[in-house]
Amino acid sequence: MDLSKIVSIAGKPGLFKVIGSGKNNILVESLTDGKRFPAFTHQRISALEEISVYTTGDDRPLKEIFKSMYEQFGLQPDFDPKKLTQAELAEKFAQAVPDYDTERVYPSDIKKALSWYIQLASKNLLDFSEQVNEGDDSAKE
Repeated sequence: MDLSKIVSIAGKPGLFKVIGSGKNNILVESLTDGKRFPAFTHQRISALEEISVYTTGDDRPLKEIFKSMYEQFGLQPDFDPKKLTQAELAEKFAQAVPDYDTERVYPSDIKKALSWYIQLASKNLLDFSEQVNEGDDSAKE
């Protein structure tokens, strides 16, 4: 699963796939409706690969969080994060990430992470077989 080409842009809903780059921008395609547009360097653009979640121990990369969600909920969760209360969001997130830091991870962060997971799963962009292979390679060395 390569999250380096999937980005979030502040002020724009959903996730975007990077499909090209220019001098002062990158060309992105919305995963929601497929529209393409340039995202400029002054916009806050975050690659999902670089995002991590605060836990009571070390911070965990979003890729690990998605893997935990996959193990807990499968590829088609039976809930809509937009319709859950803050308490229900926290409960669902705690099922997948029981050690998340409740002081520093806000309900809006939880809602985004769950929504992103569902959006990526619906577009078949989550593939956890790579992580299994990576783990096997490091065990052999």
